[in-house]
Amino acid sequence: MSAKGSSLMQNAIETLLVELHTEELPPKALKGLGEAFAAALADGLRTRDFLSDASTVTSFATPRRLAVAVSDVRGFAPDKPFKEKLLPTSIAFDKEGNPTPALLGKLKARQLAHVDPASLTRETDGKTEALYYCDVAKGGPLRNGLQAALDDALEKLPIPKVMSYAAPGSYYNDEKFVRPAHRLVALHGSDVVPVTALGLTAGRTTRGHRFLSRGAVDIATAQAYAPTLEAEGKVVPSFAARRATIVVGLEGAAGDATPIMPEALLDEVTALTEWPVVYAGSFDSAFLAVPQECLILTMQLNQRYFALADDAGKLVNRFLVVGNLATADPSAIVAGNERVLRARLADAKFFFDQDRKLTLESRLPKLEAVVYHNKLGTQAERVDRLRFLAQRIAPLIGADAAHAVRAAQLAKADLVADMVGEFPELQGVMGRYYATHDGEALEVAAAIEQHYWPKAAGGPLPETPVAQAVALADKLEAMAGLFGIGQVPTGDKDPFGLRRAALGVVRILIERRHAVSLAALVALAFDAFGSVAAVQPSAEALLDFVYDRLRGYLRDQGYTANQVAAVLDARPDTVADLPARLAAVQAFIGLPEAAALSAANKRIVNILRKSGSEAAAAVDRARLADGAEHDLYLMFQRLSPQVEADFGKGEFEGALRALAAAKPAVDRYFDDVMVMDDDPAVRANRLAFLRGVAHTMNRVADIGKLAQ
Repeated sequence: MSAKGSSLMQNAIETLLVELHTEELPPKALKGLGEAFAAALADGLRTRDFLSDASTVTSFATPRRLAVAVSDVRGFAPDKPFKEKLLPTSIAFDKEGNPTPALLGKLKARQLAHVDPASLTRETDGKTEALYYCDVAKGGPLRNGLQAALDDALEKLPIPKVMSYAAPGSYYNDEKFVRPAHRLVALHGSDVVPVTALGLTAGRTTRGHRFLSRGAVDIATAQAYAPTLEAEGKVVPSFAARRATIVVGLEGAAGDATPIMPEALLDEVTALTEWPVVYAGSFDSAFLAVPQECLILTMQLNQRYFALADDAGKLVNRFLVVGNLATADPSAIVAGNERVLRARLADAKFFFDQDRKLTLESRLPKLEAVVYHNKLGTQAERVDRLRFLAQRIAPLIGADAAHAVRAAQLAKADLVADMVGEFPELQGVMGRYYATHDGEALEVAAAIEQHYWPKAAGGPLPETPVAQAVALADKLEAMAGLFGIGQVPTGDKDPFGLRRAALGVVRILIERRHAVSLAALVALAFDAFGSVAAVQPSAEALLDFVYDRLRGYLRDQGYTANQVAAVLDARPDTVADLPARLAAVQAFIGLPEAAALSAANKRIVNILRKSGSEAAAAVDRARLADGAEHDLYLMFQRLSPQVEADFGKGEFEGALRALAAAKPAVDRYFDDVMVMDDDPAVRANRLAFLRGVAHTMNRVADIGKLAQ
């Protein structure tokens, strides 16, 4: 190619493709690795000015490759003017206008000793005049920019565990990556970009499917990458496209049933296949006598199969497997998977049958050998605390105390069952099955399962008051014990799930409408540890923690920070009515009088805070001045009982709307009355009066916090 042709190619705007072909990548990390590689590489190119506003980024990830295609990539970065601040002119030049040693030193340090100080630009930032060096940074070829961006992207990859290995042609384990890399492809349009990475030099050759392709596959152009791999390599390089193909295949093969498709399992099988194919198999219907949760977990966790359910949600004796090999006769594949699954299901049935030979109650002594925490004792000791708490919480929320205590006693017994030993995810679930088998009350059996709820931020809550009592006991006990020994969540670390526990308490109290004192619940939780010397009661710290979770919960419901602060900063002891209060606050904000009343309330609160204890014990009406002060007094004499009545009935919107009538009197008061009068008695009386006004105005929420 001529020099002119080469220059034209350098300046071309084309799609860029970069692919690393590797050994099998860890499936649970593949999706994240692919997305991170694409984002980091694109960001590196964007920072170096190789991308345009029209550039789009496409991530590719298969079991044996990470790749990214970026459209509209420049072959040569444009020149870019820049301005660098050096020093304030007062420091850069002396009184005679000569450059100071400070300026000369700065120029030398920046490798600008050749620059004439008189040629530097002076600019004022509004306060100080400073000296700037202005120039144009010359653009560079894509090869240089891509090399730097690729190095950065590989350095930043969230690799779960790094491997050391020898690069091709080397005898030394000098390279470090998530898995050994064998090929590097880098194409800008049809041209190879000669970059290097992990001991590899870029070319245009990759490899297709291990068994379905002819092996090496040459990529003609960056744009042809995906279609070439699909047609010649039998590889669908896009993670998203493969996942969508799998979903369609599962739904098609399910027939009149519905495939159970957890997101994590879909991602994992997508990460294990390059050319996914769905096959259907079946198993003996006798296994359906085993709890379906056990069968589903056996299929998903052990075999990565997809279970099928009928319209009623009941498991059917068929399953789907996602394979990586298309064949005209899949009978051998299906038979092999059926044989493996039969053995797995037989194990599950054995565990279930064996577990039912012992009652949950008979398992309780085994909990004495199970350590809960080395400072908090065994699971048996924890059960005693749960019983203590459940018995006292139950009457507070209208639950049957006897059932709550019984459920708390049996709640952890399934931890020593064989099935839960095999599948810890089934704790509580198996307890419900075994309690039902033992003849326990249905409410007790349900509570054994549901006391772990909610398991996630938006998960279902315990359904019955008994289950809610045991769930509150479980979460409060965990928080009090761990806070009491100093195991407090820090940063993003929360190994014991205390944030989830606190959110569970908040949600149960609010969404199940339990008007119970938070402080009383926390005090009870620490009372349960009375005989545990290692636990130092820290009720205030735990309450702070719960209120922080409550604040986040309310923000997630769509309320603003100011609205949440208005109802929460006063630390209400019961939280069940907070959504109703917040709804009232939102309605209040829409009133034309709201802004003025909020500002006035904020002013009143500030005056009271600054005045300290100057306010009189009670208002002396005789000391009130005629006019604005007396009128406002009469207004609140009428309003206060109305607001209190509405508040007592939970009619929070009515209580706040009633305040609108006070706006003219409040405005006139602050226009005409000097609160901080020179006469101490008058001043104290006015402060006492404003204290009562603030109490009425803030009965539902501190409306002063709504003022912008």
